Amino acid sequence: MRLRTIPIEKYAGAVLPVTASLWAGQRDLQTYVRQTNELARSSYGRRNYRTVGLFEDNDWLASCKRYERTIDFNGKRLRAVGFGAVFTPQALRGQGYATTMLALLMDEARQRRLDLGYLFSDIHPAFYAALGFQECPSHTFTMASDSLPTDRVRSGRIEDSDWRDVARCFRALESAERWRIERSAAVWDWIRVRVRQRAENRTAQMVALAVRAKRRVIAYVIGQRQPLKDVFMLDELGWNGSAGRAAVAPLLRNAAGDLRRISGWLPPSSAIAPLHRYRTRKRTDAILMMAPLSARARHFVEVASGDSATDAVWSTDHI
Repeated sequence: MRLRTIPIEKYAGAVLPVTASLWAGQRDLQTYVRQTNELARSSYGRRNYRTVGLFEDNDWLASCKRYERTIDFNGKRLRAVGFGAVFTPQALRGQGYATTMLALLMDEARQRRLDLGYLFSDIHPAFYAALGFQECPSHTFTMASDSLPTDRVRSGRIEDSDWRDVARCFRALESAERWRIERSAAVWDWIRVRVRQRAENRTAQMVALAVRAKRRVIAYVIGQRQPLKDVFMLDELGWNGSAGRAAVAPLLRNAAGDLRRISGWLPPSSAIAPLHRYRTRKRTDAILMMAPLSARARHFVEVASGDSATDAVWSTDHI
């Protein structure tokens, strides 16, 4: 059995039709394939992302996405490899192929002197724990929209020219975190493409709003309005400076509009302030898990898995 890179064209033709029922959501197969190809061909995708499979001769046994990010931990940079869309065809399940594939990928990462592996588990975490992954805090929050201030704030849609300011707001908050997944210019381009793609969803209304001062973004909110569920699902928010901090809670209320609830992944501690009287519960999907691959990453994984106060990543970091 060997690992092979699956060219995106072959992955789209052979794997995506089989996995669409799991991960396409409300998208038809054509949209699912097109959007997956677009992300793979983005600046981030070309540099840091590939689709891989476990093969015996020419028989496909399992597949996943592999991508690389860097993590800042108290000023030290750790090189991380992420795994997503781990899949084994139905007829081959229960034979350990996905386990073998991930073990080989982690061995490959160690040989390249990467520091840790991570993933967002949609299945029982014990499957990944057997490979050395440790569960990290993964919560959702829910709050009433009318708990937010009703102050009027002038906002507008985030335009392509605004993303540099959005990134500046993000950095202003993340600098206060003990650890964070860093975002390069290529990662921000990846996020911009994903926001645009999600705007095509027919069952939800994509919202990407900003408050500006002197033509610069000082606060932003990204999420989806889901009228059928009467909820605004928050993906991410941020602000810069005292004026941005004052504007972000009313902006979140604007984004929710007439929907009764606001929900989403529990924000990192630096961004929790705009939320009011919220309730939390442990997530049952997309559970963040990490495995140390180097000696210097062991302490980091202990810290990341042991701090249960808030989550450390946004849903926009989920691939």
